[in-house]
Amino acid sequence: MTTPRGFRDRADDSLLTLLGEIPELVRNLVIAEIDAAKAWLAKTAKDGGWGALWVFAALFVLFWSVPVFGTFVIAGLSSWWPVWLSALVVFFAMLIVTAVFAIIGVLYFRRIGERRNPVQSIALDVKEVRDEL
Repeated sequence: MTTPRGFRDRADDSLLTLLGEIPELVRNLVIAEIDAAKAWLAKTAKDGGWGALWVFAALFVLFWSVPVFGTFVIAGLSSWWPVWLSALVVFFAMLIVTAVFAIIGVLYFRRIGERRNPVQSIALDVKEVRDEL
């Protein structure tokens, strides 16, 4: 007989039958934990990669904003008001883009810490088994 969710009803099974199924249940648990660890590692690596990419983009934009600042200084000292004002506007726009890229990168790195580590799940399972014994 199966339950509505598809699990077998074990209420009528003998003790020896239940003890005989322990190795299969432990094997299934170990396989499930390994699969969970693989999935966690894949998500963590993906978020770490995206975070590194966005931080690299922020550093790239910051690198190119330094010449813009130099243009601002040169134009501000040797030209009319509109030239250095436009250079200043471009410089601050580059800083804003840099800040946005850096914030996006930090948010991807924070995702890594928010996920539940499979090792924590295994520790919780072991604790539950110890509490039952």
